Amino acid sequence: MTHPTAAEIAARIEDLYGAELSDLEAYAREQAPGMLAALLGSHRTLALAEQSITAQRERLQHLTRPERQIGAYEVSHVLDCARRLAEAVAVRDTQATTAGAVLRSLGRTPTAEPPITSAAPPLPAPPVPAASPAPSR
Repeated sequence: MTHPTAAEIAARIEDLYGAELSDLEAYAREQAPGMLAALLGSHRTLALAEQSITAQRERLQHLTRPERQIGAYEVSHVLDCARRLAEAVAVRDTQATTAGAVLRSLGRTPTAEPPITSAAPPLPAPPVPAASPAPSR
């Protein structure tokens, strides 16, 4: 299953909030924790997981080059690298799924219409009861 990347999540956040990610991060730091802060945190975690996947994949490729000897010492490094790679993939998948689901559930609200400044016509005066010509008994 293909998950959205950190770049795609960032674009969706920017589209939803109508501002650049750096501006949104600055704004979120000044506010009480809320949906924006949660989305930005999820994005940061997703981006870090993607970086970790790249680094661990490169490290694993380096450790398993055909010209390298693999002994007991090297195997422990290969296993550690594979474990870290698996953890990063799990974090990426979880964060991408969660952030994607939250973003799909949210929609951008329409901008508020400026208030109409034209004065409403004055209301007519309430009807006054007619005086009866004959006194009541």
